Amino acid sequence: METRDGGLYLGLISGTSADGIDAALVRFDGDHCTLVRGETCRWDATLRARLVALGQGGDATSLDELGELDVQVAQAFADAALHLIAAAKLAPADVRAIGSHGQTIRHRPAAKHRFTWQIGDGNVIAERTGIDTVADFRRRDVAAGGQGAPLVPAFHAALLHDADEPRAVLNLGGIANFTLLPTQGDVRGFDTGPANALMDAWCELHHGTPFDAHGAFAARGRIDEALLHSLLSDPWFTRPPPKSSGREQFHLDWVRTHMHGVQTPEDVQATLVELTARTVADALRAQQPETRRILVCGGGVHNPVLLARIAANLPGVHVESTAAHGLDPDFVEAMAFAWLARETLAGRPGNVPAVTGARGPRVLGVVYPR
Repeated sequence: METRDGGLYLGLISGTSADGIDAALVRFDGDHCTLVRGETCRWDATLRARLVALGQGGDATSLDELGELDVQVAQAFADAALHLIAAAKLAPADVRAIGSHGQTIRHRPAAKHRFTWQIGDGNVIAERTGIDTVADFRRRDVAAGGQGAPLVPAFHAALLHDADEPRAVLNLGGIANFTLLPTQGDVRGFDTGPANALMDAWCELHHGTPFDAHGAFAARGRIDEALLHSLLSDPWFTRPPPKSSGREQFHLDWVRTHMHGVQTPEDVQATLVELTARTVADALRAQQPETRRILVCGGGVHNPVLLARIAANLPGVHVESTAAHGLDPDFVEAMAFAWLARETLAGRPGNVPAVTGARGPRVLGVVYPR
């Protein structure tokens, strides 16, 4: 299905942390991409709790529950899109298409029968908004032998590559992932391990707040080297790319299996920060040691303690927000799914086989006409 490249597209994503639905209204003019407006819509607390439980390996009570959750998530995504369009003083007819990531409830790219599952029925989104919707982006890549993630590196490469400087784009979402942008050669990308999902869950458990604002909780603690060493011993960290992960791999019960003796809550939080920083640094040294600039996006960009520990583990590497390059760090991923929707409608591949391990480039997603 061919479509012109210009116009307004809307991207929607709720990541591993499930801390909200990020919605980005994006204007494309050829290769130029502009964020018109971005909003984050909070989940209903009861629905979020159920999604988080499912995402970290919990079982649904029935097929009926899964069916209803699929519709509830889609309704929430559609409402986020309509809210953003109204806030921008536009009408649904002004938007060419929606790209919806959905909410991951299970990611098993290494299973015998490999799969990834994002709920949020595109039929409901298209019907509720009256806008062509592209959804279910990840499963085609998995069907082609890939990890289905990360999918954002193609967008990073299109907007942030520099022919004179080897760069890395670091998304600090629920899971941390890199896009490696060498001056020449293939773009690569992979998950490095846990980021906000673990830190947020530990903070919520001990403080009742959904995240550690400015890293203040972690700043009161000290790194527990024995706990850190035990966490780092997980064989997932030494697995070579391509690789991806989620809450089903890294969750609080996983942390508890490595805890011995008595640790204060703030010491565990400081250790979880260091776990993210150390695994990020180790991955970069192993995969693109010549990197001298990291561009950071995602919720972790607002945690100065985390950014400081990443910089400390990578001396000589400049760590800065994607904002310094014209991309709002809070909406880079949502913008990417607007971009992926445009690629799908134009019949262009959206995956990067060198990143996901797929057998080749694939047009991603399913189109749900308005």
